[in-house]
Amino acid sequence: MTRHLSMDELNAGLDEILASPKDDGRLEAIVVRPEHGERRDLESCAISLAAGAEGDHWAKGCWKTTEAGKPHPDVQICIMNARCISLIAQERANWPPAGDNLFIDMDLTPGNTPPGTRLAIGGAVLEITDTPHNGCASFIERYGRDACLFVNTGEGKKLRLRGIYGRVIQDGTVTVGDRVRKIGD
Repeated sequence: MTRHLSMDELNAGLDEILASPKDDGRLEAIVVRPEHGERRDLESCAISLAAGAEGDHWAKGCWKTTEAGKPHPDVQICIMNARCISLIAQERANWPPAGDNLFIDMDLTPGNTPPGTRLAIGGAVLEITDTPHNGCASFIERYGRDACLFVNTGEGKKLRLRGIYGRVIQDGTVTVGDRVRKIGD
């Protein structure tokens, strides 16, 4: 990992993040987490209601469960703005440790993608949920305290810079480079 950016350096990149496309984005990266601490950077991945992102540990159990003890579909797919992780991680090779499944070049702020928004990506359709996505101790370790504060407090929290969660509405395959678009407003 390269050096961690300061809050001033991170804030200097905010305008570029906020310039992300509103309605016609692009899938820039796909990552699955087979086991805790493991990351696989993929070119293509099947996404389904039953398994989430194929090969990701979500289907084995996660931090949020249903009353029946099953992995909660509201946290099936972790999504982060590609411009935000690009700023924080500085190099593309440093994106996977963030732990998100999909990195997309699209405005993920609440004004553009509120809960209930549906995104078509490749053959899949996801629905944005209202579950907050927050940085944790691992995020601090990987990207620095300032990066965690940047995404988790103040303006960064309001803008959901750490990312969002989606649930699978339509099974399908996603591939890096796929168009991401809002559907069914």
